[in-house]
Amino acid sequence: MASVSLRHVYKIYSGNVTAVTDFCLEIADKEFIILVGPSGCGKSTTLRMIAGLEEISKGELYIGDTLANDVAPKDRDIAMVFQNYALYPHMTVYDNMAFGLKLRKTPKDEIKRRVEEAARILDISHLLDRKPKALSGGQRQRVALGRAIVRDPKVFLLDEPLSNLDAKLRAQMRTEIAKLHKRLGTTFIYVTHDQTEAMTMGDRIVVMKDGFIQQVDTPQNLYELPVNEFVAGFMGSPQMNFVDSTLDKKGDTYYVNFGKASVPIPASKVSGNKVENVDLSAYVGKEVVLGIRPEDVSDNPEDLEKMPDSIVDADVEVTELMGAETYLYLNCEGNALTARVDPTSTVKSGDKAKITLDMSKCHLFDKETEKTILN
Repeated sequence: MASVSLRHVYKIYSGNVTAVTDFCLEIADKEFIILVGPSGCGKSTTLRMIAGLEEISKGELYIGDTLANDVAPKDRDIAMVFQNYALYPHMTVYDNMAFGLKLRKTPKDEIKRRVEEAARILDISHLLDRKPKALSGGQRQRVALGRAIVRDPKVFLLDEPLSNLDAKLRAQMRTEIAKLHKRLGTTFIYVTHDQTEAMTMGDRIVVMKDGFIQQVDTPQNLYELPVNEFVAGFMGSPQMNFVDSTLDKKGDTYYVNFGKASVPIPASKVSGNKVENVDLSAYVGKEVVLGIRPEDVSDNPEDLEKMPDSIVDADVEVTELMGAETYLYLNCEGNALTARVDPTSTVKSGDKAKITLDMSKCHLFDKETEKTILN
């Protein structure tokens, strides 16, 4: 098993196109780390540099204590699982899983032992004589994982491995991969554009945008303490609501103003601000962006009674009953808001409603830099 260290890594293509900029990350041995971000953010390029499939333009890559920049991919002791499975169609499942070991001239009895053990772990022992065309998408994904497992690598690299599966299978395979990581006790580096995968699987998540790391943290901290507007909007589904506002102060109380609404920020929220080195008073009279999650927007009568100062009027444009919860799509003082409310809510499309914002959970962002100024 091995740690992985990326130190000031760049990937620059011909024409001076920079895909990854100053990427610094320390991945602990046995950690499950997730690289997440929109298409084109550089996450797969970073994974391919670790694998040796892309050359590092600048910076250093260490696998364990070994500087790996010039180490051939086959000698890095890394196994990669691809989005399209990359199975040989003319080979059986057994031969697909055994192929890499045969190339390394591993003894036949050792190959048999490793393949059968991996097949047992992944519950595909009954498929070893089949060819890929006779398998479902989920079974093919298990075979691709099995081919990686038999190599007993120091590091697993997984590049969007679930993107070709339907929603039900994706949820099932998320659980399978998380259990597999715990069972193998190996370092996993996993790339996805799906923040649900990232939130449910990783020990830590690396959020990327335009080739830059935006934030590295635990799933819970990314959700509750985003460092900027991009991270706040990317993590969470439905995404955080953003409202262009002005910050005001009357006496000792700060207010967020938008349209005709003026909503106070609890004193405890201001005094407990988790963003360091920010003087909120410097933003009084200036434009800021209010961020509030859908679950912190409520039409519940009890919440309206508890937080009367935070009540605003809204037009209900669409309601979506999701079973365990209902989404309300609202127009509030000219701003689009999404609320995640109790399924017993009686609000319907076309209604006028009163909603309350739980400002103890709000976030504020600098309008120009998009950095967080209140968490």
